[in-house]
Amino acid sequence: MEAVAGGAAQGADRWGGSPAADGTIQIGIAVDIPEPWGSMLTRRRMEAGDQQAVPAHVTLLGPTEIPGAALPAVERHLTAVAAAHLPFTLHLRGTGTFRPVTQVVFVTVAAGISECELLAAAIRAAPELRRETRFPYHPHVTVAQDVPPAALDKAYEDLADFSAMFEVEAFTLFSHSGQTRWQPRRDFRLGG
Repeated sequence: MEAVAGGAAQGADRWGGSPAADGTIQIGIAVDIPEPWGSMLTRRRMEAGDQQAVPAHVTLLGPTEIPGAALPAVERHLTAVAAAHLPFTLHLRGTGTFRPVTQVVFVTVAAGISECELLAAAIRAAPELRRETRFPYHPHVTVAQDVPPAALDKAYEDLADFSAMFEVEAFTLFSHSGQTRWQPRRDFRLGG
């Protein structure tokens, strides 16, 4: 997901848009990268020339279109998913790439992989959130995407020694109506 991550208030409903004319809404779900690392990784992505330079995050569910009327059921499902999963430690370390398949460089998830995979699978279990995916789920933090090869190489090299470790206590639901950028809608606290 390329969503505007960063700091949705716990339990707050801050969605500023309305459903598209056809009644659909795009949603995505992610784990925010906290400070000081979040802004640093976001800045690196912008410096690489990435036009999608959104605040750093680990995607749990990429952009998914749902009927606006399904949003309350999705939120109930996400509440149950969050309650069933405990907080965990996420360790980001070093860089990786999806090249040549896609032009992406990312910071790798060194610890917390299985927790992200379990969360992502549980989230996608809701009928409204089942969708075809192009690639298997691989938790990561994108730091350069669809930029010239030299910029991808630089991001890969510059962040090779990157390391950050923090507790993940929540994930965030984002929404997009087509009229505004991705907006945080609500945080879901892990463990209830």
